[in-house]
Amino acid sequence: MAARVRAVLARATRARWASKRVDRAAVTAYVALGANLGDAQATLRWALAAIGRLEGCQLSASSSLYRTAPVDSSGPDYLNAVAAVQTTCTAPGLLALLQQLEQQAGRERPYRNAPRTLDLDILLYGDAQVHSAQLTIPHPRMGQRAFVLVPLAEIALDQVPAEQLQAVAAQACQRL
Repeated sequence: MAARVRAVLARATRARWASKRVDRAAVTAYVALGANLGDAQATLRWALAAIGRLEGCQLSASSSLYRTAPVDSSGPDYLNAVAAVQTTCTAPGLLALLQQLEQQAGRERPYRNAPRTLDLDILLYGDAQVHSAQLTIPHPRMGQRAFVLVPLAEIALDQVPAEQLQAVAAQACQRL
């Protein structure tokens, strides 16, 4: 029973964060998507559509899907993509909404970097820099991962320095 109460309180807290928006122009945020459990391709396609239906969000672009080997993780290969989202949500509010989608997809977090049904990470949020216990923007490891940089470059080449792409060129990242 206590676990159920904690879960309800956590959802309520996320909903409050998501609703804390100010009247302002939309910000372009880039979101990385990944999955390596279940029907990963169907899950990523569902997640892209679901992101576009989030309150305060409009999907403006999405990359192709890419197959990559796990990095600092285990399990089957991952499928990855990146989405561009126009949002009026705050960065923490967007994070809360994305975490709700992860939960809907059955995401569990038994240990760090565990295989997952769905992983959604905010890579960039306009030109903002965020450093909190819950969120770091720009994503701290995005420049080290081909599975992030290659799909991001596909939809927003201006967001990816050529040196970063060159640095991850040896990492296998197969476009589907």
